[in-house]
Formats: sequence, structure tokens, C-alpha cells
Amino acid sequence: MFEKILIIPLLLSFFLTLFFMPIWIKKTKQIGLIWEDMNKPDASKKVAGSGGLIVVFAFVMGALSYIAIKTFILKTDVTTIEIFALLTTVLIAGITGFVDDVFGWVRGGLSSRFRIILLLFASIPLIVINAGESTMVGINFGLFYPLVLIPLGVIGASATFNFLAGYNGLESSQGILILSALSIATYLSGNSWLSLISLIMVFCLLAFYVFNKYPAKVFPGDVLTYSVGALIAIIAILGNIEKIAVFFFIPYILETCLKLRGKLKKESFAKVNEDGSLEVPYQKFYGLEHIAIYFLNKIKKGKKAYEKNVVYLINLFQILIIILGFILFI
Repeated sequence: MFEKILIIPLLLSFFLTLFFMPIWIKKTKQIGLIWEDMNKPDASKKVAGSGGLIVVFAFVMGALSYIAIKTFILKTDVTTIEIFALLTTVLIAGITGFVDDVFGWVRGGLSSRFRIILLLFASIPLIVINAGESTMVGINFGLFYPLVLIPLGVIGASATFNFLAGYNGLESSQGILILSALSIATYLSGNSWLSLISLIMVFCLLAFYVFNKYPAKVFPGDVLTYSVGALIAIIAILGNIEKIAVFFFIPYILETCLKLRGKLKKESFAKVNEDGSLEVPYQKFYGLEHIAIYFLNKIKKGKKAYEKNVVYLINLFQILIIILGFILFI
């Protein structure tokens, strides 16, 4: 069982995010790091960007406080190397995302090739400690696992977690759901330390959601999506729960397929009416967001689809996937 003192990293990460986010929002407006809120009738309204930077900072502080508690109070250094490798990977992914934010999505951000190269570097800390187990589904992958599968996992999860995005509260709520589920999965598999690490990020995201939910005061930016995506991959690798983690990631696999259908050029944003209701902007679907809008407009009998309802519906789909994953794999 978790020692009661381990509630400290969770509370620390939560309150650090809660305290510093208003300061960040104020500062971004001063320096012009603000973005359009695309799914609103007045898209000219600017919202603070890259709030995920505070989330990553609070997560690192929470994880370091956990290491301090283990070292000075619990007198154990087991998994300390793994945690530092985890933090390094998350930080490199976060820096990559922040650079992408600064370049700006409207200007194309980082090139796809350079983004992949940077995320490849993010996987190196896991490679050098030979993270995880090379045997999956009864097959021993040997060196192929750390040298190929780990980089693919980190790059894939980091990049694709960024696809299902662009609606107030979507990225943060999805992160909360998936990481909470992974926390339960790792706890049940005997990796309670990974469960706590997952919860530290969940508590950061809960505090961030206060500011990111509809109507958003701050956007997460790629700094958050890349970091959370990388963390999901890391937990799957270190916890040896790749199968259930991939299953939880089904909405993002579907989103990736839909994005590829549009050759990665079609945006997930909606067509916005004057009353704030949303419609599918294309004749075809290029994201789960478009499917959610279509579905809501069809079933609500005269009512219309709105941004927050789109987020709720996608979250409901994610919850159903998580429940089914536990039924199949636990």
C-alpha cells in the first residue's frame, strides 16, 4: 500500500500548477504568446498559450519530491534511475513541444522530420537504461526492443497524442482519463511507483483543467501533448503493460487514421455558426471531433452540437474503451 506521506507529491504538483498558472496566463498576454480560440464565433479572441509548460514543471517537482521522500524518509533508492530516465524523456519531449509552440502551428511549426528527430532523442534515456522487458506476447525481441520498439513507442505516442486536440479541455481531460487508467493498471500489476508517477501528472492535469475547460483561459500547447504522450509510452514500457496501453490508445489510433486520410493537412476544427454551434467543416470526416459533431447534430433532435459537448462525447468514448480494456486485459 502507498504510505500516507506519498500524498505530498500529488498535492505539491496540484497546487504548484494551480498557483503558477494564473501567473503564466498573465505573462503570456504581456509577451504575445496568445492564440486564437478557433471553435468560437469570435475567433479573434486570444487565449494564453503553452500552459503545458507549467504542468511539466509541476510534474517534475512532484516527481523529485517523491524521490526525496524515498531517499530521506523511506530509505530506498529502488527505481530512482528509472524515474530520472522518465523525467529526462518527458522534459526532452516537452522542450520539443515548446519549440513547436514558439514557431507556431499557423506557420507550420517544426518540420515533421525535425520533430521526429527530437522525439527520437527523447527516447534515448529509456534506451540507455534498457527499460522494460524485451519479451512481449511470448516473443523475445532482444535488442530490437530497446533500439527500435522503444523509440517507436515514444515517438508514436508523443506525436499522435497531439492529433486529438483543439477543443477546450480535450487534451487535459483525455490525459486525466488515460493516465488514471494506467495508474490503476500499473498498481494492479505490482508497479505501485509507476502508479504514483502517473497520478502526479493526473493531479497536474486536474489543476490545469480548471483553466483549460470551456471557456478556456489557457491552451495546453504541444509542450503538454508531447509530454503527456511520452509519459503514456514510458509507463507502458516500464510497467510492461504495452497491450492494455495500446488498447487505451485506440481513439488516437483512429484519429491518426483519419488524419492520414486528409494527408495530415485537414484540421480538426469545426465550422462555427453565429450562435456558437458547430458543424462538420468537410464532406468527409478527418477527425473523431468531426464524427462527434455529426453524431451530436443527428441525435439531439433539433438541438445543436457545441464545443463542450464534443469534448464530453469523446471523453465518454475514451471511458468506454478504458472499461473494455480492463475487462479484456486485467
